[in-house]
Amino acid sequence: MTTPAAPLRDRPELTGVWGLPENLLSEALLATLPANLAPAPWDCVCSAVVWTERGGSAAAASLAAPLRGRRALAVTGGLVQYESTPVGPYGEALALVAGLEGRRPWVSVPFMAVDSPASLVGGRTNWALPKSLAAFEGTPGHDRTVVARGVDDVAHGDWEITTSVRPLGPAVPVRTRVTMLQEFPAEGLGRCPMTASGRVRPALITVTVRSSGRLGTVLRGGRRLGAVVESSRFTLGEPAFA
Repeated sequence: MTTPAAPLRDRPELTGVWGLPENLLSEALLATLPANLAPAPWDCVCSAVVWTERGGSAAAASLAAPLRGRRALAVTGGLVQYESTPVGPYGEALALVAGLEGRRPWVSVPFMAVDSPASLVGGRTNWALPKSLAAFEGTPGHDRTVVARGVDDVAHGDWEITTSVRPLGPAVPVRTRVTMLQEFPAEGLGRCPMTASGRVRPALITVTVRSSGRLGTVLRGGRRLGAVVESSRFTLGEPAFA
């Protein structure tokens, strides 16, 4: 016998997460989502295509209320294929905004979409990441051309990102450590540590973004400098609250 889904009013960890209009979840989808069975931290292995764009007023306006007024120095877009996570393999599309707090870098994620309901629930519950559902054609980090698009039937849910990749040189080792800032529905602003290491190959990436909401103002697309992440291991830790 199937256990009935919890009423929507009892799942604020899913419905109360800030994100772009493209990340709204339909009531039909919410009624089918599982419980979160994979709490933080997550250790993951992935490949990806990532690129960087200039920040600006649209990127700053995409941030949650506690981060408004911070300068958005850059926007990073990405299409990711996770080979290993606590909820299994899945694909992901994202846009993150980056800035500085003193000399320390921070990032915040106003847009994210995945092709795994378990990842959607884990992302929203563990880290207030505004994950919605997506479908993918091609494998990020492996295929030259990859397409990601939204699949949930909600207003402004019609979006599509296409990347075409031309590698520019050999892969080099990279290590990063950054703090991710997200607004949680009950606790407020959380600081989530993220560390990563892997091999990254510079690339020229042609990006096309189509959207019925605001995604196209944050990720503007065009020909961008970026990278093919051939393989990366990273850990997204438990959030801390002031």
